[in-house]
This record gives sequence, C-alpha cells and structure tokens, in this order.
Amino acid sequence: MVVGPDTLLAVREEHYDEVEELLLSAFPSDAEARLVRRLRADGDMLFEFQKPWDGRIGGYFALSRMQAPLGWACLAPMAVRPEWQGGKLSENNLNMEVGGPRDEASRGPWRFGSRMLQELSALYEIPRERLPERIPEAVVVLGKPSFYGRYGFSLERAQRLNSPYPLTHTLLLKRGDDQPEEELIYPQAFSSL
Repeated sequence: MVVGPDTLLAVREEHYDEVEELLLSAFPSDAEARLVRRLRADGDMLFEFQKPWDGRIGGYFALSRMQAPLGWACLAPMAVRPEWQGGKLSENNLNMEVGGPRDEASRGPWRFGSRMLQELSALYEIPRERLPERIPEAVVVLGKPSFYGRYGFSLERAQRLNSPYPLTHTLLLKRGDDQPEEELIYPQAFSSL
C-alpha cells in the first residue's frame, strides 16, 4: 500500500493558478511566482512538476533550460505548501499506524520535497538510452547542500563550474562522477530577480 503524497505529475495550464498560489504562500515575496511566469513567457521552461495530495498540489518544482551548457537544466523554484512542510501532513493523518512511531522514518513518505527530489534523482540512475531525449544531461540547483546532497546532487562535482552564484551552494545532478568545467549561463528570467 502506497502511503503519502501521490505520484509526481506534469503541471498543465489548468494548474497555473494553483501553482502561483502555492509559490506565493511558500515564499516571503512574489519573486518565485514572477520567475515562473517569466520562464514560461520566455519559452525557457522545460518541465514543471507537481506532487498532489487529496486533490491539491502539495509540492512543485520547475526545470528550466540553461543557456549554457546546452542540454543542462536549472532546478528552481521548488516549493511545498507551508502547512505540509517538514512532514507536518503525517502528524494528523488517519492513515498513520495507530500507536506507531512518529519518528523520521514514519514521516519520510509524507515529505513532499524529499519525495520530489527522490523521483527526479532516480531518472539519473536509469541508463540514458532508455530515457526520452528531452531529459536534461544535467541539473544544477542553488540551495542547501545538506538537503539536496541527500538526493544525488553533488556539491563536490559542481566546484569546477563557473557560476554567477556562490559555488558553496551550487550542486549538480548528473550521471557519472566527473567534475565538469563549464560556464553556467542561467535563463534571462533569473537576472530579473
């Protein structure tokens, strides 16, 4: 029996308003919502994913097309409904085992961000020839290394990249174990933040 948020699904146009509401509630400003609108308008959005639960979008992330290197993507933004962040959804859920432990292991399946990143990183464990051509060669994220590092993103592998953002918080998800020497050029929408 599957317990926790539903399978990762693509965002369609009819979800745009709910995604915007989620972004506005999950962040202190409207910068992420503006970023998503601009990425869509500029044609730089590769994929948008949602993790639904109980008829609502509980989590969201976007992969946008990097200007360089070609074939790479950027993960941003990623958001979870504030009321469901940190596994809070499991605390009052009737599907939890009665009298069962409320420890990290039992809450794990209810962590939207963790589940989304697990599903994304699993794609990079599948042989390239078995995947659609549209899957990016690599995904870069600017974030907390202790969080993203648990899901296949490597801080060490990103240290030879040339980035406009601090390498102390730049991580890379990519097949293999190389340390690419590439210049990161983000979509134009990021310069307007």
